[in-house]
Amino acid sequence: MHDIIPLIEQHGYFLICALVFAEAIGLPVPAAIALVVGGAAAGRHALHLPTLLVLCVSSMLLADMLLFVAGRQMGWRLLGFLCRLSSNPETCILRSAESFYKRGKITLVFAKFIPGVNAMAPPLAGSMKMRLRQFLAFDIMGVLLYVLAYGTLGYAFRGLLGRILRGMRTASLALEIVILAALLGYLVYRILLYRKYSVYRVVPRIQVEELAQKLSQEQDGNILLMDVRSHGYYDSGATRIKGSIRFEPNNLEEEVKLLPRDKDIYVYCTCPRDATSSKVAHLLREQGFNAFVIVGGLAAWRKAGQPLETAPLDDVVKLPTFS
Repeated sequence: MHDIIPLIEQHGYFLICALVFAEAIGLPVPAAIALVVGGAAAGRHALHLPTLLVLCVSSMLLADMLLFVAGRQMGWRLLGFLCRLSSNPETCILRSAESFYKRGKITLVFAKFIPGVNAMAPPLAGSMKMRLRQFLAFDIMGVLLYVLAYGTLGYAFRGLLGRILRGMRTASLALEIVILAALLGYLVYRILLYRKYSVYRVVPRIQVEELAQKLSQEQDGNILLMDVRSHGYYDSGATRIKGSIRFEPNNLEEEVKLLPRDKDIYVYCTCPRDATSSKVAHLLREQGFNAFVIVGGLAAWRKAGQPLETAPLDDVVKLPTFS
């Protein structure tokens, strides 16, 4: 940990700004420690404190702007990625959006001090269509608070830098243990989840080519294509397999009442190993429906060059936005 001191004194502003930018963009680097050491170096007149603070603030704001733009471009897909660990992605997406809509402004001010949230707040603000001017106003406050807190700490206690770093090293070790425990817990969770849903693997499956052939020969309308993606449609330009219908997997009890029992139902999703479609098809078969899983889901269908269509606007779910 003490190796960072001579590095910062030698490379100065560039190294500190690089570490601050990297942490802001989401990489696990010790930006706080770099700011403390940088403040201490400024206290010993090795660096100019105002220049250091301006450069660090600028670096962090640049990273935040990149994440903000990424969130603006990705939209709901970012929320879907953040909610992959949830057992109910649809609910997670809606709750995340609503929660940030209510607390987004204050979150931006203190996000830098919260591991995991520091790199998540800017793209969430972008995906929620927060106005750029409003985002910058609150983000600048948060960045200034973060940079000044650690930079001033190092400057004020430059004589106790070694003790501060030892304390931060102890905290870092504790954090590493917590992270390791979380990873082990997640591994156990995934194993239990795998065993719980292993029964779904027995559901009959069909390859894209075989289904496409069936559709080309179908004349009686006995085939029903069903989109069961748990994230639904949050983008007006979302596509689905041509001729398919939307089926909400998180509202299975009500949705089942609307399904015909005299048709072969082919379901698809975009989950790894067709997890959602396998679960839905299994539950449908338990209730007497003749359901099958399309292997590879929408991705396999698109890769095979089979026809797609834009999702109807009536099926698009509107997330709350700041605009």
